[in-house]
Amino acid sequence: MDGHFVPNLTYGIPIIKSIRPLTKLPFDVHLMVNNPERMVEWFAEAGADIITVHYEACPNLEETLDQIKHLGKNTGVSLKPQTNPDMLFPFLDKVDLILVMCVEPGFGGQSFMEEQLDKVAVLKEMIGDRDIKIEVDGGINTSNASRCVSAGADILVAGTSVFHGGDYKSNIQTLRQY
Repeated sequence: MDGHFVPNLTYGIPIIKSIRPLTKLPFDVHLMVNNPERMVEWFAEAGADIITVHYEACPNLEETLDQIKHLGKNTGVSLKPQTNPDMLFPFLDKVDLILVMCVEPGFGGQSFMEEQLDKVAVLKEMIGDRDIKIEVDGGINTSNASRCVSAGADILVAGTSVFHGGDYKSNIQTLRQY
C-alpha cells in the first residue's frame, strides 16, 4: 500500500526479500499502489511468485501483465468492489489469478460486501476452462467462507478473522474447512 491508491501504508520490498529465504511457500504480492509497473521488477527480484496489480491503478494493464510474465512470475489482477468484471475480458489470456476485493482496499476489519459473491460467480463463468484462480479478500470469515467457495473462489485471503482472539492456528484450521 502506497498511501496514494489506498490511504494506508504497509511493508514492502525489504520485508519480502528478508523472509523469502525462510520458506518455499509461494509469495502472493498484492500491490495496492498507483503505477505498479514501476515496482514489479523490484518485487520479482525480492522473491514474489505471484504479482497482483489493480486494474484501476494501471495506465496500461496489458503492458504490466506482460512485464510480470517476462520476469517469470504469475500474474494477478485485482478488482475494487465497484469495478465491473467485464473489464477483464480482454486480458483473460494473460492472467493467472483474479482477486475480487470484498471490501474497499486499504484497511483490515471491514465488513464483507455480499454483492461481491455475484462478481465471483460472473468471473467463474467468464473464465470458462482457462486455468485462472479466483481469490477473494476482505471481510472473509467463517460465516461467509463457504459462500465464497460456492460462488467460485479458489483462494480465501483472511486477516482479521485469523488474528482475532489470539488462537491463530485454530482460526486458520477452521477456515481451511471450506
